[in-house]
Amino acid sequence: MNAMTPLPMPPSGSRVNLRSSSGRGWNGFGAALLGISAGTHRIPAMAHHRVGVHVGAPVMARCMCEQRRYARVQAHGDADVIPAGLEGQWTDESDCTILSIWISESFTRKTLEQLELKSGVAEIRPQLQMRDPRFQHLAWALQAELDAGDASDPLFAESLCTAMVVRLAGNGAGASIATLDGKRRTLALRTATSVIDFIESNLDQRLMLDELAALAQLSVPHFKVLFRETLGVPVHRYVVQRRVERAKALLLQGKLSAAQVALETGFSHQSHMAHWMNRLLGLTPREIMKKDSGQAMHLASPALVSTAATTRKQSLSR
Repeated sequence: MNAMTPLPMPPSGSRVNLRSSSGRGWNGFGAALLGISAGTHRIPAMAHHRVGVHVGAPVMARCMCEQRRYARVQAHGDADVIPAGLEGQWTDESDCTILSIWISESFTRKTLEQLELKSGVAEIRPQLQMRDPRFQHLAWALQAELDAGDASDPLFAESLCTAMVVRLAGNGAGASIATLDGKRRTLALRTATSVIDFIESNLDQRLMLDELAALAQLSVPHFKVLFRETLGVPVHRYVVQRRVERAKALLLQGKLSAAQVALETGFSHQSHMAHWMNRLLGLTPREIMKKDSGQAMHLASPALVSTAATTRKQSLSR
């Protein structure tokens, strides 16, 4: 997708929504995996920013931008950025798949204001065939959320979108918030304790990044950095680890079914819990229920135990 002057030909291609973030509770941003047929496509100017990331085999595409014609091969991971208010039109020679990401102007402006970046210095500009490995990493993580098919916490997706805005607005914009006067910063002990207690008390609820940041009286970008510096892991990872730990403990008690445990620990459903347990512990819920407490702890991932237990204790004692 490209910001451009309309080509003198009618739209002829079709778009099929393969997967969408609709209904997942994502606020101010969204994503969809689209099947795009060969032909000419036109998207009118919209109130939000759009990024189209090419997925799969290369495709020859032709477009016109600022009265200049372009012909290029769109490779896997190539991205076109269309800022709010600009229309887009392009022609693909063969069918392709696009990860379409939209970000509202309010979400973008709030993120940039929280980073204290001046308008004009940091803003989303049109980019054709952007090849940025870091942005690609964020895009593939967002696509994985769509592919998972689970209506999980919007916390992870919100973190990804915030990082995307920072990346699109200017490389390195977020680098300075990790330091102050040349020194690394962490959350104050009282603040960290308050945030962790809130997470522990609400693991069965949907947790929002802006809600946790407000509790710490910080902007979302600053909170993300300071939380990671304090706990050693990103906030979304910490929440998932704590849910897995609590779910394991409940399964070992044997009083609730796996489906009930999933609801009690904030997972969208049993398969979502099983996915993360297998990923972090190397065990399925059924396998855990067959183990006694000592065996299950012995088989737990050392990284999970170290990060979620030891790191908590050491970080808060700084």
